[in-house]
Amino acid sequence: MIDTIQPVLARLLVAQTDPGIGIEIGATDGLLGGAVSAFLTTLIVGAIMIAVAPAFTERMMADALENPVGSFVYGILSIVGIVILAFLLFITLVGILVAIPLLLVAYLLWAIGTVVGYLAIADRLVGREDGWLKPLLVAAGFNGALALTGIGGLVSLCVGAVGFGAVLRDVLD
Repeated sequence: MIDTIQPVLARLLVAQTDPGIGIEIGATDGLLGGAVSAFLTTLIVGAIMIAVAPAFTERMMADALENPVGSFVYGILSIVGIVILAFLLFITLVGILVAIPLLLVAYLLWAIGTVVGYLAIADRLVGREDGWLKPLLVAAGFNGALALTGIGGLVSLCVGAVGFGAVLRDVLD
């Protein structure tokens, strides 16, 4: 009996160690893709904001630079409140119809706020004497570079919260 079980166990062990399926997982794919996505999102949303509403963009940048701590607190508390509200709405079946548009609007405002935060930083670094192109590229590059680092997510959250808070205070006040 042992003689017949032993070859079967050996085959199972060999099958487990070499399944014949090759899956390659690379850490750089996710980081590089995230960096490119962050760069392009900031570049595209920023270009749209500058083309469509330059006065609003300048006003939000000034507000974010004038009161960064207040905007940060307002942004963090707002995003926590939106996540809790969306979770509570998702628990009910009818609330899903309200939660999805709420999250989409919050995501759009977060993208706008993040661009405002990065443009404010870029404006402080390089100025706008030559136009908007240089600060827009610096803002997008800064966001993309932060996505490549391990701590960049935390810094991006803080910058996004400042811009998000500034935009929400303007929209809701």
